[in-house]
Amino acid sequence: MTRFPKRSTPTATAAVSLARALSKLGYCSRTQAEKLVRDGRVEVDGRIARHPELRIDPQRARLRVDGRAVAAARRIYLALNKPRGLVTTANDPEGRQTVYTCLEGLDLPHLAPVGRLDMASEGLLLMSNDTRWAQRILDPAAGVEKTYHVQIDRVPDADLMARLGQGAVDEGEVLTIRSATLLRHGERNAWVEMVIDEGRNRQIRRIVEAAGAEVLRLVRVRIGGLDLGELAKGAVRELRPDEVALPLASARG
Repeated sequence: MTRFPKRSTPTATAAVSLARALSKLGYCSRTQAEKLVRDGRVEVDGRIARHPELRIDPQRARLRVDGRAVAAARRIYLALNKPRGLVTTANDPEGRQTVYTCLEGLDLPHLAPVGRLDMASEGLLLMSNDTRWAQRILDPAAGVEKTYHVQIDRVPDADLMARLGQGAVDEGEVLTIRSATLLRHGERNAWVEMVIDEGRNRQIRRIVEAAGAEVLRLVRVRIGGLDLGELAKGAVRELRPDEVALPLASARG
């Protein structure tokens, strides 16, 4: 007797807003998706949709933008060596250059930065259209370590190094740090390696300032187990399949 496999029960898929669905598919950012919908350029199952918050099942709904079908883009994971002077956003109200200038001319779907580096900071920035991967890296509970090389405006003595290693309390906010290690120094300044496992706004700069020093340069050199390496300033590269898990190498659990 021929045996046929049992029919599997369909797994329920959580509905999401139309704008979020377009973003999760890697078509564009959520803000861009909201504008496309309001402009009447998006169809859902053959009908124009004008409400970005319309709830849909992204695995079943047929989506089209300007008459063209929208399909899930290939998952892409990029490492960028962010130069100083760029802001980590898709669109800047002040008209400043953004990290997306480093992607110009590349045939890529919409990618979002995984976390941020402020305008004056440099170094390793991840970009991807895999929102779940990004959320795991950014989840505070995961405690993914980020390593920075920080140039400060003085040669630290033992007391200053101890203060850097203790973290800080700034305006009532507790800023923790995993470690602070002196790398090298000259006559007037020094480089310190600082490791954190949180992502609070300007966290490293605030810890240094609270300790009584000033940041001259700040370069992120590692996220989890992924190193910046020899990637040139302003250059990007796609992570190899075996590298995709490295940013999560220091995650808890």
